[in-house]
Amino acid sequence: MNEIAVVALTREETRGAVQHLADILIACVHGGASVSFMAPLSREKAESFWHGVAEAVGKGERDLLVAKVQATGELVGTVQVLLKQTENQPHRASIVKMLVHPDARGRGVGTKLLSCAEKLARSSNKTLLVLDTATGSDAERLYDRMGWNRVGVIPDYALWPDGRPCSTTIFYKTL
Repeated sequence: MNEIAVVALTREETRGAVQHLADILIACVHGGASVSFMAPLSREKAESFWHGVAEAVGKGERDLLVAKVQATGELVGTVQVLLKQTENQPHRASIVKMLVHPDARGRGVGTKLLSCAEKLARSSNKTLLVLDTATGSDAERLYDRMGWNRVGVIPDYALWPDGRPCSTTIFYKTL
């Protein structure tokens, strides 16, 4: 794979990338990722989700990072940093919807996205990050490798896209 660049998108850039972001989300859900959506995920629902993300980016509630192939500009992954927290948690952010297109997995895209998300959170004066992920997933192994602290597992917390129960592992990282 060509060199991967990770960049933050503005509200307008997110709106312009909705179709490509929807492609990644649909491919991940149809590939079995437990990321809040059930299969089959319609293009309309996927695009609606990304339009909502664009608005949240515009309001400063979250940052959206995308991984793209430098030579072609093709989007191959994404992660969001939820910056807006309640008033007693100004030091904390959440990492959500880390998605790597199935065709781009195993090439360091997730590692780059997560590293950049951590740097972004640090630059926003966040000192604590939290996330959850499907227990037993490739993402869970990535978080372990990158020094995240495992809090525990909640059985049957969510569903896999096909409707089966899915346990979730909770992680945190102090920056």
